[in-house]
Order: sequence, then C-alpha cells, then structure tokens
Amino acid sequence: MPSEFGFNEGPGNVPVAGSADFCERHHLRLKGAKKLVAEIIAVGTELLLGQITNTNAQFLSQKLSEVGVFCYFQTVVGDNPDRLKQALEIASARADVVITTGGLGPTADDLTKEIIAEFCGLDCVLDEQSLRLIEERFKRMNRCMAENNRKQAEMPQGSIILKNNHGTAPGSIVEHNDKIYIMLPGPPYEMKGMFNDHVFDYLAKKTDEIIFSKTLRVFGMGESDLEMKLGNIMQSENPTIAMYAKTGEVTLRLTTMAKTSDEAEKLIESLKIKVNEILGDMVYAEGEENSLQQTVVDLLKQHNLKVSFAESCTGGLISSKVTSISGASEVFDCGVVTYSNEQKTNLLGLSSEMLEKFGAVSREVAIAMAIGVRKLANSDIGVGVTGIAGPGGGTQEKPVGLVYIGICGMNSETDVMELNLTGGREIIRERTSMYALDMVRQAV
Repeated sequence: MPSEFGFNEGPGNVPVAGSADFCERHHLRLKGAKKLVAEIIAVGTELLLGQITNTNAQFLSQKLSEVGVFCYFQTVVGDNPDRLKQALEIASARADVVITTGGLGPTADDLTKEIIAEFCGLDCVLDEQSLRLIEERFKRMNRCMAENNRKQAEMPQGSIILKNNHGTAPGSIVEHNDKIYIMLPGPPYEMKGMFNDHVFDYLAKKTDEIIFSKTLRVFGMGESDLEMKLGNIMQSENPTIAMYAKTGEVTLRLTTMAKTSDEAEKLIESLKIKVNEILGDMVYAEGEENSLQQTVVDLLKQHNLKVSFAESCTGGLISSKVTSISGASEVFDCGVVTYSNEQKTNLLGLSSEMLEKFGAVSREVAIAMAIGVRKLANSDIGVGVTGIAGPGGGTQEKPVGLVYIGICGMNSETDVMELNLTGGREIIRERTSMYALDMVRQAV
C-alpha cells in the first residue's frame, strides 16, 4: 500500500519508508542520523557525446543541499554495463547515497536497475502494481503498450518503489550494506517530479541538519580584490563564503548548516549584514535569478523612471538585456544603435566638429550621445556608449578595450566612465553593457 510519501511496498513486501516497522528493520535511523554524502551518476551516452545538457545534476545538487545532504562528486557514464559497474564501485566507496538518473527505459540499453540489482546481489522481479500503472497510462494516452514496456515494471527485489506521476518508468530505492541507491528517470520533467514527490522527504528523514544558502551578486570588483576586501570573514567556518567569478561580476554564496531553518536564516543574515557593511552598494542583488538587468528594471519601475540607450560598440546589447526582462516596456521605449558618425549626427544631434575634434571614441562623444538619446526619447535617463571592441581598430592612443559610457540623468546632470577592458570582442561588449547597466542602477 502507498506510504505517506507515495512509496509502494516493493517486490518482497519490504516496509515502506516512514513506518515504525521500517525504522526497526533498517539500519538507517530516521532521527539523529549521520551527515550523508551523496554522489550523482548520470547515465546516458548522449550526455557524453554532448547531444543533451546534464541539467539533472544541477537540479539534484541544489535539492540535496536543501535537505542537508552533501554532494562531493558527480559522474557521467555511458550506456555500458561494465563502466556503470565501475562507477558504482567508486561511488559506493566514497558516498552514503548514490543517485542515478537515466537508464530506466524499456529498451535493451536501459540497464541501470539491472546493474544496480546485480551490484547489490538482488534479482529483478515484476511488480504488478507498477505494471498496472504503466498499462493505465498507455490507455489514457490511447496508445498500445509495447511488450518491452513490461521491463520498466521489473524492480530490484525488496526495493522501495517510487511512483512516476509524470511518465511510465517508476523509480526505485535500494538500501544495501549501509548504502542507499536511488534510481530516477532521465527525462528532467520526470526526474524532478519524482524527486520532489518522494525522494526529498525520504532523505529529510535521514538527516538531522539542514544546509541553507543565500546568494549575493556583486558588481564592480574582481575576485582577488573582493577577497582582500572581505578579509577575515572569508575564513568563517559556519557559515561559509564561497566566491564564483562570472563575466563582469562575482557571486558570493553564503552557506550554513543548522538544526532548524530559523537558526540557519539567523546565521546567514548575520554574515550577510557584515558583507553588506564592507561592500556597500557593490552588492546589487540577492538570489541567482536576480540579474543586473532585472535589478535595473525593478528599480526603474519603483521610481517610475524611463531609460534610453544610444549604443555604438555594444550594437544594441544593452537594450537587448533590458528587454529580456518581462515588463521592460514600463521603463524602456527607445534604444538606437548609431555605429557611424553620420547617424550620431542625424539621430542624436552630435556636431561633425565635435566628432572630428575628439573622435567617435571619447568621453565628450559618450556624454553627447547620452544627452541626445535622452532628448530623442524624452526619457528620464539617457546612456551613451562608444568604444573599441576589437580585435581591430585600436591605436596606441586609443587601444582595443577603451570604452566610454556617458549618462545624462534627472536635471540634465551628466557623468562619464572610462574603461580599459581586456579580452575578446564579445567579452568587451558584455562587460561594457554590464557597466552601463550598473551606472543606471547607481544613478537611480
């Protein structure tokens, strides 16, 4: 019968997770359990060939940290029995929980269950309830079930069966020799559903602490300078700070382990306050999803302001970033790409004398572009960008990577930033666009 988590008793009538009988007969305690270490094994030759991206491992890593399970290793192995056995041997030697994704389908190369059963010295036997659910799913889809789909209902004897509410292949949990083997389907939609429906609560019962993280996004300082500025708090052991450099920005992940969510949040909040005191407005957002463009759009909305961009070297990239955010039409209705001097004159009103005197790549032209586009769009803030993205076009006086960003804000106040960037053409354009967005953020 189904358990409180939606498990079924597997072949051999093994007690379901969460029951008193289960607690007594299985070696893993439901309370006061040790810290668990997991390893993820993604099974599928298509992953090795790069035909699909392994998003499953990313999802599982995040979810495991939420439930207080550490993930130190991830492995990708093809549909090969011998290599899968080797991966299981290695994972079993260094992890308490081995989670596999993929290889639960009906075809001959779907061998994950069979290999794990053999590895644990178990037979695979037909589970009638799983078979009925598969047959019913095919009937609902008005399709005839192929004979080889019966294979998906053959489960390791004594395993805990995980109902698949989103596909045909049920999953399975085998507990063997102080190890846990969790088999999940490969399609991300099915895998995520099964983990959320069944596995998260199953693992939560086996850990006595939770891992809690918060992400801070930082712009305006490189990784090494940031580490020096943060100083001793980078050495904090609980909570910890991990630093991840991205193009143009750095992400700080604050992580703690605690008994309760409230305790964890208090620890993280205390560390976050210290970081914010040191870095000030270089911390522009919290959370992985809050990009710089999202932050800028949100700020403009809050203050009922509109922005416009005149772009040369970025070629519309800044406008593209802003319009990638839902609701951008409330704060942005005009952007122009004025690549030639002629269009800088025709569209933005720059004089030919200015362009001849200072050159297209100059602080004077960047400010004039910002003033011109603000007037053209009748916006609250105008931004002008001009530079040399390379790889050609640079000179000794004006090398590749030289960029000027001008801004004209409320009350017609202006400012300009000079950048000397390194990297390829796309890196220079990307970093320029982020600096421009950050100037808008700080202006607001």
